[in-house]
Amino acid sequence: MLVVMQAHASQADIGGVCGKIEALGFRPHIIPGAQRTAIGITGNPGAIDPCEFVDLAGVAEAIRVSKPYKLVSREVKPDNTVVEVAGVPVGGADLVLIAGPCSVESREQILASARAVKDAGAQLLRGGAYKPRTSPYAFQGLHEEGLQYLAEARAETGLGVVTEVIDVETFELVERYADCVQIGARNMQNFSLLRRAGRSRLPVLLKRGISSTLEEFLMAAEYILSEGNYNVILCERGVRTFADHTRNTLDLSVVPAVQSLSHLPIIADPSHGTGRRDKVHPMALASVAAGASGLMVEVHPTPDRALSDGFQSLYPDQFRALAADCRAVSELLSRRRG
Repeated sequence: MLVVMQAHASQADIGGVCGKIEALGFRPHIIPGAQRTAIGITGNPGAIDPCEFVDLAGVAEAIRVSKPYKLVSREVKPDNTVVEVAGVPVGGADLVLIAGPCSVESREQILASARAVKDAGAQLLRGGAYKPRTSPYAFQGLHEEGLQYLAEARAETGLGVVTEVIDVETFELVERYADCVQIGARNMQNFSLLRRAGRSRLPVLLKRGISSTLEEFLMAAEYILSEGNYNVILCERGVRTFADHTRNTLDLSVVPAVQSLSHLPIIADPSHGTGRRDKVHPMALASVAAGASGLMVEVHPTPDRALSDGFQSLYPDQFRALAADCRAVSELLSRRRG
């Protein structure tokens, strides 16, 4: 159910509707819009009679939401959501570049990476202090030491930090250091972790699961929004198919599909989406052309010696070329739309 308020509705009117929703045992979600405010309702096990709300002061209409993902849907919020990460708007007019190594390996490595991506034009720094790996014997990250190095890199370069959280137990620790918490593909349907992210004060970058459908992807985001955190960025990072010429298949058709169904911004990760260094640049260009609001790219000072994902990490000079070309494509598309 979505309660749409009249353009001139007062805060008292909005409060009255929220009070009615809570009295029914449900949860209200106030969704400001360009023209008027809407109030989403979650927690109801079945349909709600619109008559419960249509006669309340300030209400324009009460409508049923047809999609199973209520708060994520454009039915609830037709305007695009712009999520700010350390002052950087994701989903706005400008292309956002998030770059850095897969894993934080040392103080020197992350500082060198941060300087390089900053110099090439990245606005945000990525790097994993906690790494969920396929093998229990592979490098699992430096944990809090890695988070401290990320914070030092932010202090030196001014880049906001995007880093992965892998469980509820370490979530609070990651929050202390991060500007945006990432939920990786393996955890896309870790529902306790999604609910915890929904109670966070930080923006959340949610990666699509390796075998998930579009609806499953959006329902995972719904878990976060339903807990009250509306600052969610979606990320297409490739899905598993029968292809053997790439690590994954970067499903760029999901970008316009998400944009037609949801108000949340979506970015692309051509590094995990291809798993091959030589394919990252062309698929990054394709991602921008498909309408992605940003890119997440793995960059390492010495990829051949990386402790994780070196084969898909770019050298700094390769990232510089990618950033320039992707910005050129983004600016061309903006001029054509204008």
